[in-house]
Formats: sequence, structure tokens, C-alpha cells
Amino acid sequence: MPRAADGNSIALTQLVDGNPVATIVIDAEHRVTHWNRACALLTGVSAAEVIGRSEQWRAFYDKPRPIMADLVVDGALDAVAERDFPNKIKPSALLDGAFESEGFFPAFGQGGCWLFITAVAIRNAAGDIVGAIETLQDVTERRRAEAALRDSEAYLAQIVDGSSVATLVIDAGHRVTHWNRACEAMTGTLARDVIGTRGQWKAFYSSERPIMADLVLDDANENAVDRLYHGRFQPSLLIPGGYEAEDFFPHFGENGRWLFFTAAPLRNAQGELVGAIETLQDVSERRWAELALRESEERYRCLSQTDSLTGLYNARYLHECLPGELERATRYGRPLSLLILDCDNFKGINDRYGHLEGDKVLQNLAQVIRQCLRRSDSAYRYGGEEFVVLLPEADATAAMVLAERLRGLFAAQETITANGECIHCTVSIGVARHQPSDNENSLMRRADEASYRAKERGKNCVVLESSDA
Repeated sequence: MPRAADGNSIALTQLVDGNPVATIVIDAEHRVTHWNRACALLTGVSAAEVIGRSEQWRAFYDKPRPIMADLVVDGALDAVAERDFPNKIKPSALLDGAFESEGFFPAFGQGGCWLFITAVAIRNAAGDIVGAIETLQDVTERRRAEAALRDSEAYLAQIVDGSSVATLVIDAGHRVTHWNRACEAMTGTLARDVIGTRGQWKAFYSSERPIMADLVLDDANENAVDRLYHGRFQPSLLIPGGYEAEDFFPHFGENGRWLFFTAAPLRNAQGELVGAIETLQDVSERRWAELALRESEERYRCLSQTDSLTGLYNARYLHECLPGELERATRYGRPLSLLILDCDNFKGINDRYGHLEGDKVLQNLAQVIRQCLRRSDSAYRYGGEEFVVLLPEADATAAMVLAERLRGLFAAQETITANGECIHCTVSIGVARHQPSDNENSLMRRADEASYRAKERGKNCVVLESSDA
């Protein structure tokens, strides 16, 4: 490189010295020709100590070795970089023929610093290398920020992975970034098979569809969520934009599992949506306990309403239902009829065959009653051998037809005893029609009186309340 202080050299000196980026220039003999103030400040080595010398290494290393500018001058950077600095020195993305690298220099500053180094050859008009220029930028803050981010991400990963609650996280591209051990145990899907993919749906569904976290990430409204979780979700009471739901997953475990899951948005410091987190908890035990409780309550309700011998409703339930039917019939002017049935000569059956055989007769009567009922009708064992049938929307004619059919079917019924004997039994039926002034007692009384008249007429017959004795 020419060393005369011509106009170009002066301009280069001013350009280098005025550059806020630390800059070194060496000639073809590796002697330092420029060492600007920024470089002196960065390295702690003044220009006077190095200019005109080939000892630039002293500013960076504790023993002689080439800096990147030396390698450029020697044209050896490609070979040396491949041999001694794999993955550390690479061609510059901005400057043709330039190379760049990052390295840590422990002697710089307090605790050392990271430098981003660029080196490029200086050529004369003939294209020959006559020197090299090297720039150095302190990127310690960026490196520390990146390290802090990595530490933060590692910390987050440990928090997520250490949680006993199944947790998954997706990024802005719906790719899975976290899938903790609890999630592996619950779903049977390993983290290595799903992290980095958009296949989170495979752990839960047989065909592709968004999971709750996907909907949150897409900022889906309640209508969109409802299409997939109708009646099984609600907006989160704690987190804006989040949802929670319960659903059954039939392929989890031996008999399927109920999961309670929540999904919430993840935002950066600017409030931008950058991902979503979803947690899943197995609530099968609670669900099955609730189901068992409902079944128990239903059994208790049935037992409290049902006669244990015949399976018909009991007298207690009749007194619960009849007032409502009377009110409806009165309010809307609709017909309502009531039958009272009494087994004829039932005491004689018990006396002759025993109560167990008498119970069979009552069970057969209950079966005949059920055969005759319409969907809107209901039947009750009122006590002993007495039964009540309630017939909404049935006038006297319809009630008499049903009662006569019931009477005939039971008269033809045979009850076979344990020793093979055949029991025939009949019923006397009284029919009463609802009147606007009726209450429970008055309607029941008139039907009961009609059944007594049926007995008086010789039994095994049907009597309407208004019929003559």
C-alpha cells in the first residue's frame, strides 16, 4: 500500500478516524496503517502503540496469531476458516469478498465483551491485494439479551415441563413449542413427535380440526368456538380472550376420559398475539361421581314414586300429579277422567292360595293396565288391591272404552300358582269425569262410589259415575 501522505491517504485517514466503528487497516506486509479512536477505546491500545508494526494481535490475544485482516491479506481465510474456525467465520451477506465472525474477548471491558468482526481485502487498480480493513462492533448487549432470552425460554420450558398439569404451547404459526411430560402421559403422544409441527390435533381427534389453543390464537369469536364445543364451553372468567371447556375423549385410557381444558392467548411486550397456551385436567372421576349421583338420585326418585310390587306409580305420586292435571283441565277446558279399579274377591284369593300367589295376581293386573295405557295416561297402585288410572284428554266415552278393554283383558288373564293351579280374577271399575268445580277429593270420591256400584251389580263390570244404580 502506498505510504505517501497523498490526497487519497489523507481522505482515508480522516474517514477511518471519524468512523464511530472500531476500524483497523493493515498493508500487504501486515503492518498497521490505521487504528482509529474507536478501536483504541474498544481495545485499550492506542494507535501509537501499533501503527507501523505487525503486532495488532497484542490487542486481542495473549500470544501471536493472525487477526481476520491478516488472513484476508494472505488470501488464506477460506482454508483457515474451514480448518480452525468451523461455523465461526462466514462470507458477509452485505459485502462481496468480505468475511464476518463473532467472538468473545475476555480481556475487554468488565467481564469481557462480544465483538462482531468484518474483514475485507483492499485492492489496487490491477486487482492485487494491497491490504485489508477490519471493523469491530461491540455486540455484547445483543448477545446478553439473546442469552437472557435463551435462559428465559429454558426457564419457561422447565416451568411448563415441571408442571403436573398437562400443558401445551403453540406459536403464532400454530406450531407446537412446548408439550410437557404430563401432556405426554395424558395423551400418549410424545413431545418429540409433535414439537415443531402443527399436528397437535392428532392427540385429541381422529381428523384434522383446531384445538382450543388454535381458536384462541386465531382470536375466534364465541360463535366460531360454539360450532366445535356447543354447550360445553364458556369464556374464561380470568383471562380476556381465553376459553374453558369440558369434553369427553373416548380414546384416552381404557374407557375414555373427561377433560377440563383452558386456552389463553400469549402476547409480547407490544401486546401482539404471539402464541397460545392450553392446559388440560382429567376430571373423569368427578364426572363419573356426578353421573353416579344423578343415577342414585334417579333411582331414589323412582323408588319414592313407584310401588315396589307392581312397578306402577304409588299413592304418594298420585297426590303429587293429580292437582296439576285438575288445574290444567280446568284452565284450558280439557277433558280428564279417572278410573278406580278394585280386585274382586281378592281376600279369598289370599286366603286360599297365600299372599305370594295373591301378589302374582296384582302383578298381572299391573301388566294388563300398562298394556291399555296411552302415552299420556298414568297408573297407580293406590293401596292393597286398589288401583287408579288417570286419563288426561279422555272424555267419558274414551274412558269407558279403555276401562272395558282393561276389564276384559284381565278377566281372561290366568295366574298360575307354584303348584300349577290356575287363578282367575276380575276387577270392578268406577269411572269419574272431571268437573270444573272438582278438587282431588271430589273426583276420587265419585270414582270410588262408582266402583262400589260396580261391585253391587255383580262385580267384573265398569260403572260410570252418572249411571243409575
